[in-house]
Amino acid sequence: MPIAQNPLSVEVTLPREDVALLKVEGYLDVDTATEFQHHLANQLHHGRRHFLLDLSDVPFMDSSGMNIILRVYQEARDLPGSVHIISPAPAVLRILDLTGVSITVPVSGSVEEALSRVDREPGGPEVPDA
Repeated sequence: MPIAQNPLSVEVTLPREDVALLKVEGYLDVDTATEFQHHLANQLHHGRRHFLLDLSDVPFMDSSGMNIILRVYQEARDLPGSVHIISPAPAVLRILDLTGVSITVPVSGSVEEALSRVDREPGGPEVPDA
């Protein structure tokens, strides 16, 4: 079994109970998209409704990656939930802009900005009183 030329690394953390932050590192393309999809499906299975996708360390993304982002966006929206892209690398942001994905899926500059957007959305997470 050949090893992927550009392996993908996905680190999942939970800033809140129903919010998953996925820090993606490496090429998000036809060779690695299935792995990315498995991470997202696992988080959906565990009840996460909001997905923060940190793409700052993704130097390249093709249509396979975009299709997965749009698919999870549709699934999350039906929950209701949301998907936010965080700090995409310039080449990835250009692709998101050219294809119109950045119009559909909000792009934030930081995790904090994305969490703030989640809080303002209808059906946003319930934050316990401090």
